[in-house]
Amino acid sequence: MVGGADYRDSSREDITAGFLREVSALADEDPQGTLGLFAELRATGNSRLRDLLVERHTPMVHFLARKFKDRGESLDDVIQQGMIGLINAIDRFDLRRGVKFTTYATPMIAGEIKRYFRDKGRRMKIPRRLLELQYRVGGVVEELTQRLQRSPTIRDISEALGATEETVVEALEMAHSMDLVSLDSDLPAHEDENPGSLRDRVGCEDDALEVLRVRSHLEDALKVLNARERAVVTMHFFDGLSQSDVAKRMGISQMQVSRLKQNAVDRLRRFFRGAET
Repeated sequence: MVGGADYRDSSREDITAGFLREVSALADEDPQGTLGLFAELRATGNSRLRDLLVERHTPMVHFLARKFKDRGESLDDVIQQGMIGLINAIDRFDLRRGVKFTTYATPMIAGEIKRYFRDKGRRMKIPRRLLELQYRVGGVVEELTQRLQRSPTIRDISEALGATEETVVEALEMAHSMDLVSLDSDLPAHEDENPGSLRDRVGCEDDALEVLRVRSHLEDALKVLNARERAVVTMHFFDGLSQSDVAKRMGISQMQVSRLKQNAVDRLRRFFRGAET
């Protein structure tokens, strides 16, 4: 509960999203200066300007990386991947798009981080020597089957390859580690269970969890405001009142409401930047 209004109401999610977008927009202190740096970089190719742009937007990478901090990977590694996304964004940013760089770079940085987790989550990596042996085993098995007119034994394969039987067995077992299981494949049912598919047992991501995380972060952020600033933020951003309506309700001038709103946004901007480091 903030300023007498319950901003946890799910019907206000769109207003909350708009509030976050406005704070994000104001967080870029000097958008024209940034575009000017890009224009000069494109004209001169000066690497110093590229380094300056990287340094200026590194806090954004830290902020995005922290969203993935509880997924079992080192935060430093995640930040490193995010920096790759930032550098790619700087190299590919086109001034003619008519958009802010932060708008263009954010999905690229987040995408690079997500790609890192996707690659880390793939099936186990097989040593190159076993991969090469596995390919050779496939060819030898086919050749021996035709020549012997039966399925070759492990000893047959090992002798044909000049490898030990243990190595051949290891290569064959590794081949099964790359087998994929369909989500529609049937699962064996126990006596007290009905048969079903793997899809029935797999959970899904709850989008409401991300909304809950954002709300929790906002709740902490709003604590840095004084009572009047919280009241303005609540009525204007969460209740959807215009500045003139807020002024009437609080019994102050619209100019005072505008000043309180700007002070609140400045405080929140500093809070979010402090959370990045």
